[in-house]
Amino acid sequence: MFDIGISKLALIGVVALIVIGPEKLPRVARTVGTLLGKAQRYVNDVKAEVNRSMELDELRKVKSTIEDSAREVEQSVRTHASDFQKEWSSLEQDVQQATASDDFQNPSFDDAQADDGPQDPSRREFVTAVTPVHRHSRKNWRSQRAALPHWYKARQQVRGRLRSKALRSAAQGAPR
Repeated sequence: MFDIGISKLALIGVVALIVIGPEKLPRVARTVGTLLGKAQRYVNDVKAEVNRSMELDELRKVKSTIEDSAREVEQSVRTHASDFQKEWSSLEQDVQQATASDDFQNPSFDDAQADDGPQDPSRREFVTAVTPVHRHSRKNWRSQRAALPHWYKARQQVRGRLRSKALRSAAQGAPR
């Protein structure tokens, strides 16, 4: 910004010492320093605002490109869906025409295609016998296992749950 070297700063300091005087020089130097700091902060704020506005413009451009690409994808999906729907409707019409004709009517074929499972009872038993049933080896597998065995806890009188003194005395049958 300014082309000020150390020699020029020293010359300005000597002139300020002579003109202002040694009594007022520290106060003037502080005031000049605060003014320069405020000016520097103002310049930095302006730079930051310009950068934010540039980034906002870039984000708007990116947003518009993404929206355009999303519209293109949506349009292509709609065209493919309409093509598929047309093909599907033509296939349905072909199937209806084929089922309406007498050449395709075969009652044994319809019975073979029924998806009710095996009709023979022996085959049903075989299917259920072969199907594996998964069972957990532990009875209550969701509960966390303790590190100490129950017999040790009982022998050492380790409490599983904390209770207040009133509850403990009531459990033992003693008066409160």
